[in-house]
Amino acid sequence: MSPNSPLISRPTTGPRTHYRTCPFCEATCGLAVDVEDDRVVKVRGDKDDPFSAGFICPKGSTLGDLHHDPDRLRKPLVRRDGELVEATWDEAFAAIAEGYERVFAEHGRESLALLLGNPITHHLTPALYVGPLVRSCGTRNIYSASTVDQMPQHVVSGLMWGDSSAFPIPDIDRTDHLLMLGANPFASNGSLITAPNFPGRLKAMPARGGKVVVVDPRRTETAARADEHLMIRPGTDVFWLAALVQTLFAEDLVDIGRLEPFVDGVETVRELVEPFTPEAVASLCGIDAETTRRQARDLAGAAAGAVYGRIGNHTVEFGTASAWMAAVLNILTGNFDRPGGVMTSSPLASRIDDGEPGGKGYRTGRWKSRVNGHPEVNGEFPAASLADEMETAGPGQIRAALSVATNPVRSYPNSERLDRAFADLDFYVAFDIYVNETTRHADVILPAPSALEEDCYELTFMSNAIRSFGKYDDPVFAGEGPSEADLFARLTLALRGEGGDADPALIHDELLEQALGRLTEKDGFDRDAIEKALEGMTPVQKLLDLKLRTGWQGDLFGQRPGGISLRKLAEHAHGVDLGPMVERYPARLKTESGKFEMAAPLLVEDWARVRARLDSPGETDGLLLIGRRHVRSNNSWMHNIETLVSGRSRCTLLMNPEDAKARGLDSGAETKISSRAGALTVEVEVSDDMMPGVVSLPHGWGHDAEGIRMGVASAHAGVGSNVLTDDRIIDTASGNAVLNGIPVEVAAAS
Repeated sequence: MSPNSPLISRPTTGPRTHYRTCPFCEATCGLAVDVEDDRVVKVRGDKDDPFSAGFICPKGSTLGDLHHDPDRLRKPLVRRDGELVEATWDEAFAAIAEGYERVFAEHGRESLALLLGNPITHHLTPALYVGPLVRSCGTRNIYSASTVDQMPQHVVSGLMWGDSSAFPIPDIDRTDHLLMLGANPFASNGSLITAPNFPGRLKAMPARGGKVVVVDPRRTETAARADEHLMIRPGTDVFWLAALVQTLFAEDLVDIGRLEPFVDGVETVRELVEPFTPEAVASLCGIDAETTRRQARDLAGAAAGAVYGRIGNHTVEFGTASAWMAAVLNILTGNFDRPGGVMTSSPLASRIDDGEPGGKGYRTGRWKSRVNGHPEVNGEFPAASLADEMETAGPGQIRAALSVATNPVRSYPNSERLDRAFADLDFYVAFDIYVNETTRHADVILPAPSALEEDCYELTFMSNAIRSFGKYDDPVFAGEGPSEADLFARLTLALRGEGGDADPALIHDELLEQALGRLTEKDGFDRDAIEKALEGMTPVQKLLDLKLRTGWQGDLFGQRPGGISLRKLAEHAHGVDLGPMVERYPARLKTESGKFEMAAPLLVEDWARVRARLDSPGETDGLLLIGRRHVRSNNSWMHNIETLVSGRSRCTLLMNPEDAKARGLDSGAETKISSRAGALTVEVEVSDDMMPGVVSLPHGWGHDAEGIRMGVASAHAGVGSNVLTDDRIIDTASGNAVLNGIPVEVAAAS
């Protein structure tokens, strides 16, 4: 692909500037990438970007470092005589076709596991091409980062309003009261919400009389700047949220507002939370009853309030129930689909259904996993069950894998067990830019192009954005190998059994034909006019243009003069902002009833586990482990950039002074931390930011495995926290892994 398509005209040599969207996290900040010939000279925040207004975090400034990283793979690797060696692209795809054909002939397609990682959602091409890849695998063994992250929210969104991808986004620019649980946007820049400069938006709240309350077992960077911080025992968010709901009912503070005619199940919820009084949950959560009641009253009394729960209360044993109670609070206080409350996004590349409420609804459990009988959720099985499926012999045992931009040996639970399971596979292909702790076991590694060698448009995260925004840029550099679209297409064809040398144009044409068929046969658009409009574009550009033109602000191929198209977007180098979120309900309801299902049967059934724990809380002493995030780190692949990992080690065990003293530990001491799953040795960092009884390790580290080719990361190895996480415990309603609230023992290292 040429670095300059007909969409944007600029020099190809000498100094030039590209205006792009940062691909490193959900914030999608605007970047100004200064380039001279084939080198990135500097990466700055784009001050003219109307969404991010020049904000940039330390990660964004290193986009050029990632592109030029000598450890980033540029050519395929194929295992020969036990070693991964460079090969041609044709040799790599021939090996892929032969390897999968051999395994499928012996074990069938259900022996294949497909593993999808976060970067798929950070880039344009994978978002467009992953569908055909999934279908080509012919297996139900699909795993992704969703079940080590946000699957509880998918389940709640699907069951309550019928769309598992419609997340409730706090309207932080207009809210007066933000109640935040298990989130640290000063470090993460936001999660399941796209809001560049999230910290700055929070800092702006006091000027308009707004208030931020953070509930977290650690005084995080966000908690330290909040109006109020409540420390809570890990994994007990659901009990505290239920007590807030109980208080709303007990004090007659429920006021659903305009959506009340479209809400079912209120009385059932009232009955379910009745035992969860502030007094009943106080000792379990560590928050006194009067504080709980005051928080409920403040939320109900705010002019516009929002409850926002994230990874800290999703990756726990009651993750789905926690997400449910947060949604219930937003609805009962009249803050759902309300400016300043929680709303749903309106991305430029999506159609908006403003018709009558109602739809097909949402279901889980359409099939179950072989070993443990886990129900599928969103077409996936729990990441925590992957090792069971790989190690347990019998028909359907996983004997082959395809991983795309993921490092499960560091990101999935019980990582040492999973490491052994990957080493024992018959055939494994990785689509990745590094030889990391997982891909070191691969038989073939296909390197994806650099983000600067591909078209730039944020397709996925705009579905969680607080504003309707779009920004496009052509590739900065010509790719050193095939385009990402060609790689996905060839991989798809190889998995379909069409050989390693099949023409990728077959998939490009199939995707385009599917899109054209929907537009011409279902929507009545003129095919000739569409094809003429797409002339001169690459396959990726064509698919994106079709989405933009038929989106809720699209030009509809001339039927809506002044509307959005890809060519028009390309004329606005800094992006186009079409305003904040707007009310979309009840029209957006896709439940079978056409109403908010507050008491969906699966949620009510799952609540029995919560009630049982309230009645028999069990052991409440001992230490619990939680994770933590740093502004310089997202996932394990970002640890090979020197400027992001240099300086004092951040991979330490944070511990409250009282807990450290009781074990004879001081900052800098080496300590052994152990759980049911495993044990490791790590440096202690004593901090009164930690709640007593809680310790914290960051995730994604542990770069000391033999055979990885990440020099910087290996020099700053740290320890892998998922050695300690337990793959036997999951949130049963969603299949989500339990990464927080893990019982551990800590003692001085001998």
